[in-house]
Amino acid sequence: MQLKRVVVTGLGALTPIGNTVAEYWEGLKNGKSGCAPITYFDTEKFKTKFACELKGFDPLQFFDRKEVRKLDRFAQYALVSSDEAIADSGLDLDTLDKFRVGVIWGAGIGGLETFQTEVLNFAEGDGTPRFNPFFIPKMIADIAPGNISIKHGFMGPNYTTVSACASSANALIDALNYIRLGYCDVIVAGGSEAAVTIAGMGGFNAMHALSTRNESPETASRPFDATRDGFVLGEGAGALILEEYEHAKARGAKIYAEVAGGGLSSDAYHMTAPHPDGIGVVRVMENCLKDAGMAPGEVDAINTHGTSTPLGDVAELKAISRVFGAHAPEININSTKSMTGHLLGAAGAIEAIASILAMEHSLVPPTINHTTVDDQIDPSLNLTLNKAQPREVNVAMSNTFGFGGHNACIVFKKIG
Repeated sequence: MQLKRVVVTGLGALTPIGNTVAEYWEGLKNGKSGCAPITYFDTEKFKTKFACELKGFDPLQFFDRKEVRKLDRFAQYALVSSDEAIADSGLDLDTLDKFRVGVIWGAGIGGLETFQTEVLNFAEGDGTPRFNPFFIPKMIADIAPGNISIKHGFMGPNYTTVSACASSANALIDALNYIRLGYCDVIVAGGSEAAVTIAGMGGFNAMHALSTRNESPETASRPFDATRDGFVLGEGAGALILEEYEHAKARGAKIYAEVAGGGLSSDAYHMTAPHPDGIGVVRVMENCLKDAGMAPGEVDAINTHGTSTPLGDVAELKAISRVFGAHAPEININSTKSMTGHLLGAAGAIEAIASILAMEHSLVPPTINHTTVDDQIDPSLNLTLNKAQPREVNVAMSNTFGFGGHNACIVFKKIG
């Protein structure tokens, strides 16, 4: 069968460096760090005392008090970012066939704060299980797309993808396939996460996964730098409107980019560590290029997973060198996690948006906080260090990987 073309017609973002897409892009191009001391709870006894929290987000600007009580922060973020994307798309919701509009949303953890609050309240009580009636529907990871569909009446496919930090990239790839196979005209796809909590920070600290650069939090996320010591936890959401090309063209929609293809693979190696030679990462990029019908030499930019961990950064760059060969030094490689921190299940969505904006503005955002060369990294690679670089980007790739060995890769191209 002839696969349908899929395009991006709307964007929404809620990030540690900007609470709209426009603010997010300003932060990206200017190399803004979203990292600062944690304000949500007392960190005195924590090894890591900083994170990339949202700045100036007030849920009462978007919801009434009753709604706020029913929504975990990760679901609030999902609704706010998806509303921005839907508005940006210019879709007329009154004329859409809503049975052909879906919501596929990624969340690696879901309502962690809700779970934490309810369990702590129970532990401090007399043993009587007096749980909030909204405990379960606030906590479950699938409630975010459920709430989006309920708000707008979207009656197509509706579910959450859970593959740790690859969750929202998986959501985008699933959405791509539903549309190009002809099952949907439009899908709201993306991801959200709100894990900057006592449990989230404590758990990642116990794994020795987080940076402990407490003396200089704004420089703690430093992908590819020899002194990197772990990732920085972030929060927020990203939403993209994926639409069948002819459907978008017929209504005169603004088209940001075409979703050329997506790839998936598994490391099948370790719960949390990547294979040192990046074997799974090699395969996921090869799968993505094959799905898109592209040669390696066509790729102009890669937004890496690049979390700022000692093992992960090296393995990913080795894989890029292997897949792209002599073309690898010609690619602008970057990690926007240097600015936003790691949004876990929402990372793939906000980084896909960064890739699309780099294409639109012919500017590749920087990898900030780089001061010391790592001799394990190929010096010929252009890591877009510390300053944004002007570049016509016709094809952009975005990599996202998750604990458990989940690998997802998606590639966008300018519409032609």
